[in-house]
Amino acid sequence: MSKLINLRSFKNFFESSSGGGILLFVCVLLALVIANSYYSDALTGILNTSFGYENDTIHLKYSLKQWIDDGLMAIFFLLVGLEIKRELVEGELASPKKAALPIFAAIGGALLPAGIYAILNHGQPTAHGWGIPMATDIAFALAVISLLGNRVPASLKIFLAALAIVDDLLAILVIAIFYSSALHYTYLLIALGLFLLQLLFNKIGIKNLIFYVVPGIFMWYFIHHSGIHATIAGVLTAMTIPTTPDDKESPLERLEHLLSKPVNFIIIPLFAFANTAIILHHEMIQGLTSSMGLGIILGLLVGKSIGILSTCWLCVKLGISSLPEGASWKHMFGVGLLGGIGFTMSIFVAMLSFDDALHIEEAKLAVLLTSCAAGLLGYFYLALLGKQNKQL
Repeated sequence: MSKLINLRSFKNFFESSSGGGILLFVCVLLALVIANSYYSDALTGILNTSFGYENDTIHLKYSLKQWIDDGLMAIFFLLVGLEIKRELVEGELASPKKAALPIFAAIGGALLPAGIYAILNHGQPTAHGWGIPMATDIAFALAVISLLGNRVPASLKIFLAALAIVDDLLAILVIAIFYSSALHYTYLLIALGLFLLQLLFNKIGIKNLIFYVVPGIFMWYFIHHSGIHATIAGVLTAMTIPTTPDDKESPLERLEHLLSKPVNFIIIPLFAFANTAIILHHEMIQGLTSSMGLGIILGLLVGKSIGILSTCWLCVKLGISSLPEGASWKHMFGVGLLGGIGFTMSIFVAMLSFDDALHIEEAKLAVLLTSCAAGLLGYFYLALLGKQNKQL
């Protein structure tokens, strides 16, 4: 009987909307503990172990950490791309009226944090990190709001999901345009040819996912060597996979369903574990009060909440859109706080922003601490608001 209960609890955990966020948090804590323990060197050795295949023409030998950051994260970006396309075709972004509020809120919530960081770091060696505080972590933000249950309107969860998806799209564009190295046009043209082939498959009505996934794998290889970050291949592949606006399951929805649990319960936790194994030391703590640290902290905590709230206010006042059903301006401020959970994408951009290892570690720590603070503030604020509303 106890075994049956344990299996049921295990199944419920993996089917819950907050399970991925909880596992992510556990992996972060575990990585920090191991990195600052006797086993730190062993962990570093494992993450730096190289494997793969390499010869004069094919270069596919990378460290375990590189495979996680460039390989597994391409699958994460594939899932993000699928979510973006589904929302554009049949979801919250399908009509201009429905899409206006989360789209403009995401833009405002990205530009203000980037502006705060840019002002504080103008003329500094860390100026290139302006993209770090722009992004909202979908998994963490939705995990926190899901823990609130019926204490917040259901429409607020849908709005936050749509906002985070648009936010990720903006982050993807920023990475592709501003955080790519020198371009190699031969590889880029081959990747473009593969993308056009995928579009052709879509146009002639091919539904078999293998016709999109296999070219996508080759596209990943060529984009990886072109100078544009390889994870963009995941998004491009997602945009070519067929879907429909009706309730019938499409190839896109089938692939999204197949990927959601492996991404949320394996890939993102692995990425978090590999990239938050930070060895804490005095210089790094000092970095929290540097122009870079303050830019990330103020950008995520202040810039995100004010940027999202003020843009929503402007959209409503201009008659472009309306607030989510049952939501108040107090709720929107709480969503703005949750928007400050940068984590996955912010850490990803931090690694692309700097060459200096100390700057990267300082940025990761600032993102980690601020994301935790934003999550806790957003959760307790919305929980208190929900309690007050019930008493009225």
